[in-house]
Amino acid sequence: MSQGNSKSLQDLIDATPDLVDHFYNDTTAAHFSRSGTKSAAFIPPAFSNWRDEQQAWTDGAVLFHQSHHMPELFLEGPDAFRLLQKLAINSFANFTLDRAKQFVAVTPSGHVIGDCIVYRHSEESFELVSGMPVLDWVHYNAETGGYDVTVKRDDASTTNPTGRRVKYRFQLDGPNAGRIFGKAIDGEVPTIPFFRVAKVTIAGCEVLVLRHGMSGHQGVELSGPYEDEETVRNALLEAGKDDGLLPAGTQAYFSTPLSSAWMAYPVPAIFTGEELRGFREWLGDTSWEANTQLGGSFYSSNIEDYYVTPHELGYEHVIKYDHDFVGREALENRSLESHRKRVTLVWNHEDLAKVWGSQFGPGPRYKSLEFPVAYYAFNQFDEVRNEAGELVGVSCHAGYLNPEGEMLSLAMLDRAHSEPGTEVVLTWGEINGGSRKPQVEKHEQTTVRAIVAPAPYARDVQRMQRETVGAR
Repeated sequence: MSQGNSKSLQDLIDATPDLVDHFYNDTTAAHFSRSGTKSAAFIPPAFSNWRDEQQAWTDGAVLFHQSHHMPELFLEGPDAFRLLQKLAINSFANFTLDRAKQFVAVTPSGHVIGDCIVYRHSEESFELVSGMPVLDWVHYNAETGGYDVTVKRDDASTTNPTGRRVKYRFQLDGPNAGRIFGKAIDGEVPTIPFFRVAKVTIAGCEVLVLRHGMSGHQGVELSGPYEDEETVRNALLEAGKDDGLLPAGTQAYFSTPLSSAWMAYPVPAIFTGEELRGFREWLGDTSWEANTQLGGSFYSSNIEDYYVTPHELGYEHVIKYDHDFVGREALENRSLESHRKRVTLVWNHEDLAKVWGSQFGPGPRYKSLEFPVAYYAFNQFDEVRNEAGELVGVSCHAGYLNPEGEMLSLAMLDRAHSEPGTEVVLTWGEINGGSRKPQVEKHEQTTVRAIVAPAPYARDVQRMQRETVGAR
């Protein structure tokens, strides 16, 4: 058992009569605590205000501080490559030392356990960043699968027993990010294609650079030894002072999925299936997975109705059948039409005004809309229906983007209703007046009209997402 507890996740499941009810009412999602009072000791909610910090990733540049909330796993040994290849839907055929990958793992049934970014530092050394369920899955298989590897974990700062991290991590993003990056580094600017890595020096410190963006723009992720954190951050802020660079707090940071269309932290599909019993017995009853949270207007007594496939998260392009991996047969045997499609929903302004207006006077009071992030559970699922009232999908991450001036949500819809311009209706608010989650006040449900749009929604994000840094 990875957490060293006396009880396992399987023990919790066996002792819980209704697992969905438990997750819907009685658990506390890790990201809610980390984006609130616990994480405020490390990163403030905003350095200026979240609206300007959001605007900066469209008009200038933004510096996200990721050093504290992302767990990491370091994997090393002769079998490290073989282990990761066995668990990943991605191809590892081209995994050279100048690349990183979006690592996605699924169950034997083809449903997603989680995803993360994986760096390859040498032939036998890898670093997996963020995505606690998938880190746990890799760790479990490393320990129980007969692989010649060693595992080192580095937890988020709020739960880290060492009191410090192994590495710092920043994200420099926005249309001016490439120019600021060029100013900050010592020496010649390298050309870094999308999801390639390079080593540079900033203020005398060696920095590993990955070309990718949290908000979907021309971003770079920078990491290095934790003791260099302040030196590198100060150098970046100094380099960006004339190019609109703003440091961003947790409020803006946790709204980035609305811009990049990243479906963060899906419900790990591990709570059923005899073939996963060993994993559930390895996990503790206080693990991340044991604290999965559910919320929203969609409610099913079957936990499997909350599972998702890679296609539904927008990962169909990374699935490669050039190697044997866990879940391959299940994915090969499913038709494309059986997978919902990731889209953006643009919420109707009049219906938003109705929700806001309900907060004044005697009621009825609809579920309040908080900005910039409006989802009140992690994970959240709101019903989406067509004009005939038929359930056609679910709306998940929801919130407001100041650059677009729109309330948006990321949704998974049946393909017949996923074309841009399609009109749908989502149900806002929870059943029975709201759950027992402490962040949910008593309220009544209502409906909000929405229009289907592409994911990502912003055109400049679609254009810049895969641009090369250093080529301009």
